[in-house]
Order: sequence, then structure tokens, then C-alpha cells
Amino acid sequence: MKKLSARRRHPLAAIVVLLLALACTGGLYAVFAPADKAQADETAQSLAIDEGKKLYAVGCASCHGTGGEGTTDGPSLVGVGAAAVDFQVGTGRMPAQQPGAQVPKKKNIYSQAEIDQLAAYISSLGAGPSIPAEEKYSDDGADIAEGGELFRTNCAQCHNFTGKGGALTNGKSAPSLEGVDPKHIYEAMLTGPQNMPSFPDTTLTEQNKKDIIAYLNAVNGDETVDPGGLSLGGLGPVSEGLFGWIFGLGTLIAVAVWVAARTAKAKKS
Repeated sequence: MKKLSARRRHPLAAIVVLLLALACTGGLYAVFAPADKAQADETAQSLAIDEGKKLYAVGCASCHGTGGEGTTDGPSLVGVGAAAVDFQVGTGRMPAQQPGAQVPKKKNIYSQAEIDQLAAYISSLGAGPSIPAEEKYSDDGADIAEGGELFRTNCAQCHNFTGKGGALTNGKSAPSLEGVDPKHIYEAMLTGPQNMPSFPDTTLTEQNKKDIIAYLNAVNGDETVDPGGLSLGGLGPVSEGLFGWIFGLGTLIAVAVWVAARTAKAKKS
């Protein structure tokens, strides 16, 4: 009887065994499942880089060098980041038709999947700004009035105060921002393409960029009403007033001269 009682299990033994089994199962999942996922992500990234390298060799290497180091025809791409690639290629500016002071926007020749592959390859050459998530440039939580203040302070000197664009020096220009994808506007502020300065988060925060994009959507949207009638390119009240004075007053002078001439001719006859 003593031997039987010694072999009898404690009532909590089954619970302890069950908890140990669950712990081991959870531990095995924690060890192997994330590793499998990480390995799959790494494989997908490697494939994207390989495909991007092939696209780069065909469409970009002649100007930017076989390893993105840059040449006399194109700058180095080391460290520009995925956002710069998404902007330049997504807007059709790259590959460029020809070098010049200003590379114009044109029809894009790459799919978004191919752009992502190019961006993956360029990012592998050196860390840089990544492609922004949609919530960063959506209107949700944006302050349009604050965006207008920021745009007039930092951007209107080149793009004019409603983003209609304008001429710069030596053949350069600030393009119109009307109808531009909000993602591309965010990427342009982040990377500073061509003649534009960059505005990293230390200069304009993510919220600042969101506010500016919301302002541009508000003043250039399809439902925006212009209470001034003829906008004359949105150049502002000074230039519009000057236009009114020159053409309006000129028309009045022309009419007065015509009336006087007709009157004098009538008196002579």
C-alpha cells in the first residue's frame, strides 16, 4: 500500500504537464514561424532587387553608371532612396529623353511593380527616404489653413501661391502642381528633385507635408470655385490688377481716341 501511494500522482501534476506542453508549443511557434516569415520576406526582397537591377541596366545605367555611382551625364544614385525613384520614374521624368536644365514630366513607361523593383535595387545601394504610406499624404486630420501658410512661406516663391508653377532662371521652371498625385508631391518635398530643395522631416514634419497637400487639393480640386472669375493663371491680385489697368485703361483710351476722331471728322464735314 505504501508503494502504491508513493506512485500516486499529485492532483496538480496533469495541469503542470499541460502547461509545459502549451509552453513548448508556443516556444516552437515563436522560434520557427517568425523565422519562416522573415525568410520569405527576405527572399521576396532579393528577387525584387534582382529584377530591379535588370531594369536598371537597360534604362538607367548609361547615364548613372553600372553601379549607380553616377557619370558626367547623370548624378550618383547611392543613398537617394526609394522615394526619389518612385517620384522620378512614376512621373515619367526618368529615364530622361535628353539632358538639360529641366527634365519635363512625360508619360510613364514602367508599371508600378517595375518601379517598386527599381526602387528596391536603388535602395540596396544605400539607405535613403522610403516611399510614404498613404496615410501620410491623405487629407484625414489635415489642417488646410496651416497648409496654406506653410505653402506660401516655403513654396510660393517658385510655384506661385496656388501651385500654378512659374519660370526660373537659365531655362529652369517650377512645374504646375495641379493634378499631381499627392504621393508624388510628398515625395518631391521629401527628396528635392532637380532644382527644388528638399524638406526632410526636420524641416517640414510629416503633419506639415500633409497640411500642404491638403491645401493644394483644396485650391486646385475639381470642385474648387474661383470667385474672382478669370484667374489669369492664379498669379495673384497685383498682377491681375496690373492686367486690368493696362488692358482696361488701354481699351478706354482707344475708345476715346476713336470717338474724338469720329467727332472731328463729323465737324469738318
